[in-house]
Amino acid sequence: MTSRLEFWQGNTACAEGALAAGCTFFGGYPITPSTEVAEHMAVNLPKKGGVFIQMEDEIASMASIIGASWTGARAMTATSGPGFSLMMENIGFAAMTETPCVVVNVQRGGPSTGQPTMSAQGDMMQVRFGSHGDYAIIALCPASVQEMYDLTVKAFNLADKYRVPVFLMADETVGHMREKIIIPDTIECIDRKPLMPGALPFKADADLIPGFGQFGKGHHVHVTGLTHDERGYPCTTNPKVHGTLVRRLVDKIENARDEMADYDIINPGAEQVFVAYGGPVRTVQQLMHDKKDTNIGFIRIRTVWPFPEKALAEFKNARCFLVPEMNLGQIAREIERHVKVPVKSIPKLGGELHTPAELVAALEAKR
Repeated sequence: MTSRLEFWQGNTACAEGALAAGCTFFGGYPITPSTEVAEHMAVNLPKKGGVFIQMEDEIASMASIIGASWTGARAMTATSGPGFSLMMENIGFAAMTETPCVVVNVQRGGPSTGQPTMSAQGDMMQVRFGSHGDYAIIALCPASVQEMYDLTVKAFNLADKYRVPVFLMADETVGHMREKIIIPDTIECIDRKPLMPGALPFKADADLIPGFGQFGKGHHVHVTGLTHDERGYPCTTNPKVHGTLVRRLVDKIENARDEMADYDIINPGAEQVFVAYGGPVRTVQQLMHDKKDTNIGFIRIRTVWPFPEKALAEFKNARCFLVPEMNLGQIAREIERHVKVPVKSIPKLGGELHTPAELVAALEAKR
């Protein structure tokens, strides 16, 4: 396999990754700091025979990619915090109807309008629990321009394989930086499982994933956000039907968490262990490069949801986990659920990455 070398902005790499993955529909509304994704798709998607639509708002944007997905399109939108909040009702609809789609959130400081041009990671719990009810999603967090490309491709494959909305939870730092990136000539694309003739559209196989009854392919499929039976027909007052459906929606993701887990381990024998995702990964990498201390470990996470708790267990000698985040400790609280040693949150607000000196200070405070 051959490849080519480029020098791209993170948001450009995201858009190019979508194009390479076969995205044929983008519905979005411009919002800082994700707008470059939409701009690049607006110029380049029609050249590949795809459709770009600027919707009237983010509610409509999310609705549009759900509809496009049911026609068989690989569909994507991109937004940031305020727009992401508006999408939540339709994200729940996508989860309930098992609609594969990709949502890119280039995070900025919040709440409300907050800091449009500054970086943050404040939407990490919102992406997991932002819509109402019980459901499961997949969320990937890039820490480089290369990963903006690679994880966008991966997001489409995961969405189609598991029939679920998948989120690329970037941050302004990664979205707007420019770096060298290697573009492969070919990529793997995973197709959706087709709905077989005569099969019920929401009857799952052993993998808990039903075949996809694409509109226009001869299937008669009723798609509703109401609790539905295996035919897709509303069945809202039967506790057993509701419980069975919602448990399956959750279990098809949770049961595959080990398969989806994507992380790197450095110095597994260490006693003090950093855990990071997204932009702060880069500061930890700089610290590890400078100190070269084998008693400092590092878990670098790419798939944050479902959370890869088995990565934590690889550090048998860990006496403390340190978690730098551009929020007030959202994933640090998740880590606390899975370990019996202290977890030190290293929060930072305001839009700037942690400095190596700040991480060193956190290390020394534990000694």
